Amino acid sequence: MRLLILGGTVFLGRAIARYALDAGHDVTAAARGVTGAPVDGVRFVRVDRDDPAGLSNLDGDFDAVVDVTRRPSHARHAVATLADRVGHWSFVSTCSVYADDSTPGQRAATAPLVAPAPAEVDDPSGDNMEWYGPCKVTCESVVRDGVGADRAFICRAGLIIGPEDISDRFPYWVRRLAAGGEVLAPGAPDEPVQFVDVADLAAWLVRAGESGLAGTYDGMGPAMPRARFLAEVAAGVGRPDPELTWVDQEFLVEHDVRPWSGERALPLWLPLPEYGGFLSRDVSDTLAAGLAPRALAETARATRQWMTDHPDAVKAGGLAPDAETKVLREWHGRLG
Repeated sequence: MRLLILGGTVFLGRAIARYALDAGHDVTAAARGVTGAPVDGVRFVRVDRDDPAGLSNLDGDFDAVVDVTRRPSHARHAVATLADRVGHWSFVSTCSVYADDSTPGQRAATAPLVAPAPAEVDDPSGDNMEWYGPCKVTCESVVRDGVGADRAFICRAGLIIGPEDISDRFPYWVRRLAAGGEVLAPGAPDEPVQFVDVADLAAWLVRAGESGLAGTYDGMGPAMPRARFLAEVAAGVGRPDPELTWVDQEFLVEHDVRPWSGERALPLWLPLPEYGGFLSRDVSDTLAAGLAPRALAETARATRQWMTDHPDAVKAGGLAPDAETKVLREWHGRLG
């Protein structure tokens, strides 16, 4: 298969390239080449996707393409240039397209979406991140309309984890559980957590191109209780039986512990009930369509090794050790 990755130089794009090369495919990556480097063995073509003709230097036809863009103009330029030269089109969207984050068990086929982005919004980054979901909705429509629903695979990815993830989300828990000691666990043990290993998502995207899979699916594994999530990460980093202290969300909010990501945050924790559906989607259709999640301990082990090899790669974030100690002390003393 001749595969084109629009991107292919960071995280998911690099994982797609690796899997496709290992499967014996001919892989081309088209990107600016500013934020990362292509995988060895990939043909790299430098492009400017801001230019409507920016993909015109891509030669020949492709059996499949994978695009990860968040910008509607980039999706339009790609479809206009390549739709007649590509057999199958995978677009990596996001679970941020959904309008209802509170209802558990929703499915990709029936869940309501946010409205598409207005025409004047094209770059949902920086101060415009609130437009990320709407811009992805627009991109999905551009791909379906321009390529045809029978050739388009819309993959709404959840939280992607694994090696080369430079965020402070999953790496926080790898680092924290590897350190040992008393660990502040947010919320309740049975609250759901949902994610996908980058290599598993990459493999599914490549196999979708091989098989011609079409339709819209959530790109994530089944939800698991937070207690199991923390236990499996701990096992993967060599710290079985972690010392977890569960702290309820009201106390966390009162002590300025923040959700999801960033400074003073406990990643993969979101307030309930308003986010009760964000990490608890029904992915039975996804599993039936071929996504094969690996054991979380394996992902944690691989991520820790990558973090050890690249100690400065992960962004600083999460709850700092001294802040965690202070919150735990106040939690234990709340009845004193």
